[in-house]
Amino acid sequence: MLGDRHPHTLTSRNNLAAAYQQAGRLNEAIPLLEQVLTDFFAVLGDRHPDTLTNRDNLANAYQQTGGLEQAIPLFEQTLTDRVAVLGDQHPHTLTSRNTLASAYRDAGRLDEANAVEPPAD
Repeated sequence: MLGDRHPHTLTSRNNLAAAYQQAGRLNEAIPLLEQVLTDFFAVLGDRHPDTLTNRDNLANAYQQTGGLEQAIPLFEQTLTDRVAVLGDQHPHTLTSRNTLASAYRDAGRLDEANAVEPPAD
């Protein structure tokens, strides 16, 4: 048995939360994502790629419920951390740029949405 805080267990819990989210069961997905994020922070740290993926998943769930005030800061932090860890042009970083821009658009923050773009080579 791996235990509740083993990285593989945390990933499985994150995947379960994603399944809840896809099934429209956000009232089950969000608390699970929040707990998994806390556990990822404790086990792997705040900039580990698995932590960043979970943080992004939580932000997406918040956005689905209309909780942009909760989602946007998570999207912003995830983008900052992915740039630092993975670089400007990594596919996950580019995805983070896109999701942040989408959240800004949903919030009516169009100038900020338009400003979220990768740096020129």
